[in-house]
Formats: sequence, structure tokens, C-alpha cells
Amino acid sequence: GSHMGSVGLREIISEEDVKQVYSILKEKDISVDSTTWNRRYREYMEKIKTGSVFEIAEVLRDLYLLKGDKDLSFGERKMLDTARSLLIKELSLAKDCSEDEIESDLKKIFNLA
Repeated sequence: GSHMGSVGLREIISEEDVKQVYSILKEKDISVDSTTWNRRYREYMEKIKTGSVFEIAEVLRDLYLLKGDKDLSFGERKMLDTARSLLIKELSLAKDCSEDEIESDLKKIFNLA
């Protein structure tokens, strides 16, 4: 599609993509290596910058898994919020539903009830 200068204004992701995002989010047996936080932080920033929903989903999942493990730093929490709001926007557009619905999907996936 024509590429707009601003992040997030791309063509809406397909139903297949939505399924893929959900399966990325549900993938729980990944190891989140917490040793080199700085390097990981940079990687996450890069992933979010790509604007790819899949990359953003990975970041969100990793951070939620980390969160279950330890207290997130301020930077990590901000990043989690950014990734979450980006993903919620994309998914609510793609599924043509409200952002609240996506919120509750995410809560279910990550047991945040």
C-alpha cells in the first residue's frame, strides 16, 4: 500500500494476521532472558518501531511474561503500555470491534482478570 509517514497508518491487518497475533500472544514456552536488559530493551524498541503487529505482539508477550516473574522497571512498564495500546488499536480495527473487547481478550490471554 502507499506508505504514510506516520507510524500506525497502514492498511488494516487481515484476519489471518489477527489469528497469528493471537497465537504469538498465547505462546508461553519462550525463555525471556533477563540478563542483558539494556540490549533487550533496545531490541524491543526496534521491534516496536517496525510497526509490525507480530513484532509488537512478541514484545507485549515477553513483557507480560517478565512481569509475572519480577517487577518491571519504569522503562519496561512504559514499553508494555506502548506495545499494548498499539496492539489494541490494530486489533480493534482489524476485527472491527471496540478496544475494550480487545482489552478483555488480552486479559484472558495473560490471566490479568
